[in-house]
Amino acid sequence: MNETLAAWTPRALSVLRIITGLLIIQHGMGKLLGFPALPMYANVQLMSLSGAAGVIELIGGALLILGLWTQPVAFILSGEMAFAYFIGHFPKGFHPLINGGTLAALYCFTCLYLSTAGAGPWSVDASMKKA
Repeated sequence: MNETLAAWTPRALSVLRIITGLLIIQHGMGKLLGFPALPMYANVQLMSLSGAAGVIELIGGALLILGLWTQPVAFILSGEMAFAYFIGHFPKGFHPLINGGTLAALYCFTCLYLSTAGAGPWSVDASMKKA
């Protein structure tokens, strides 16, 4: 059983990266493109803190989905999510469940893992290494 699961480990890494990218890109799309439309993202200005976060999320999420420059992109996204947690959530309380920062913390550490583990075999990064 362990050998069978171990054989899928690199592919699971690719799936984790793709899903993480899809989840992050939606925040950037909501802030900058208005889709999906959320009241809290209705008046985001490009030259604001939320606008800058949206740019990082939109571009970083797309690059994660593709698996292009995964390690530096994931590191930047990890930092952005840590920043989001400590600026937007931590002042509301210590515990993530109470302050609403559970997703920011999870994104932060998932991206930190991807920044060390890489993109996995289903990625542009892996294709470029083969060439």
